[in-house]
Amino acid sequence: MEATIEVSGLRKRFGSTRALDGMTFTVLPGQVTGFVGPNGAGKSTTMRVVLGLDTADEGHALVGGRPYASLRSPLSHAGALLDAAALQPGRTARNHLLWLAHSQGLGARRVDEVIEQVGLTPAARRRAGGYSLGMRQRLGIAAALLGDPPVLMLDEPFNGLDPEGIVWIRGFLRSLAAEGRAVLVSSHLMSELQDTAGHLVVVGRGRVVADTSVADLIATASQDRVTLRTQARPEAMSVLAEAGGTVTVTDRDTLVVSGLAAEHIVRLLASRAVPFSEVAAHRASLEEAYLDLTRDAVEFKGAAR
Repeated sequence: MEATIEVSGLRKRFGSTRALDGMTFTVLPGQVTGFVGPNGAGKSTTMRVVLGLDTADEGHALVGGRPYASLRSPLSHAGALLDAAALQPGRTARNHLLWLAHSQGLGARRVDEVIEQVGLTPAARRRAGGYSLGMRQRLGIAAALLGDPPVLMLDEPFNGLDPEGIVWIRGFLRSLAAEGRAVLVSSHLMSELQDTAGHLVVVGRGRVVADTSVADLIATASQDRVTLRTQARPEAMSVLAEAGGTVTVTDRDTLVVSGLAAEHIVRLLASRAVPFSEVAAHRASLEEAYLDLTRDAVEFKGAAR
């Protein structure tokens, strides 16, 4: 089966709320694709439509070229983690997975394999209701892997993981993609996706805002910005603002300047005897690039202070 997810022209309303407004993108094999956007952007609804849990008003969603609902033994085609709490708390983790496995004609050996893959072997016979959120995330990933599917969809898999768990899942997701799988990961933790995803689909208000590689997105967001380090921050801000620059404070001694070339900044500061220790081309973080793209798509904003 082809390892792809194809989303084309999805539109969906819940009463008066427009959840999806022409959502269109493709997830290709061999890389982790981050699926990001503000709350209410349509991420969870899109994933539910792909998995046949919601029906779109228009458009289609295909897994390996076919609707998910038409797949026989669906766990062998696409694995998903949408809600780590969706389990029977009275069952042990192993019994939870055995129940899922038997529904798909899979045996106990495969259950033990995925338990070991996600590092839950020592806790496999404990009741899942006593698991921490991070352990439930691992259990959900194990369930998604049961059928050894070519397509994986994980909604907020970093939630609840401790630092060791985050390091583990970064490498684990990359290794799954390296095996030729299509891996779609929804997350609001940009710092984790920057170290995990090779591609990003950024969404806002039910539609795609950007569909690009992480490297290209960061490069675009970095253009025409300069990082300035100075202990005379107020003086530097005043000089650069007078010259037409847009200045953002990133920490006590660091400014990011847009609208002025680095050479011009050096000349301006020198002419006004404003001391500085560094002027360099700015490399945006993935979080900066994301916030730039989605600034107009955020539904609820706090007051500026």
